[in-house]
Amino acid sequence: MKPELYDVWGDTVDARHLLYAIVIGAIVSLSAFFTAQHFLLEWVASAQMARAYAMLVGIVGCLAGGTLSAMLFKPKRHVVEHEADPAWRSRVLSDLQNEFGDLGRLADLPPETLKELQDMDLYDLFIEYERGLESANKDPASAIRAESSTDLVVNGGRS
Repeated sequence: MKPELYDVWGDTVDARHLLYAIVIGAIVSLSAFFTAQHFLLEWVASAQMARAYAMLVGIVGCLAGGTLSAMLFKPKRHVVEHEADPAWRSRVLSDLQNEFGDLGRLADLPPETLKELQDMDLYDLFIEYERGLESANKDPASAIRAESSTDLVVNGGRS
């Protein structure tokens, strides 16, 4: 049987496990509250203060119930990382330049941004893109041929 998965507060949860977690949280927090209230009514002079302290113990019970549920029910998400096709990335950069104009140069970026591009393995992509632009500026005919070849679609038409 395939579990029913829902998105709750940006996390993927199994509906059955969510229901169990709610029940566990209610049982733990309410039992902590009523147990604390029972003992505190005997030890504290004011019944109102005893209930207030019991509510604090009930809140700690909520945290304990949440911790117990987190240990029992593991996350349901699976992060799949894959590297994008370099040709697709180059086409995206060409499309961005065609739509928004010049993307700028890497030499103009601050060192923090360059480091971030290197960490995300995008630095070399932008270097190659700049080299392609420089060669296109030297030989405009090859740039037109290269751009028109990327616009062809499988059925032989143009996009």
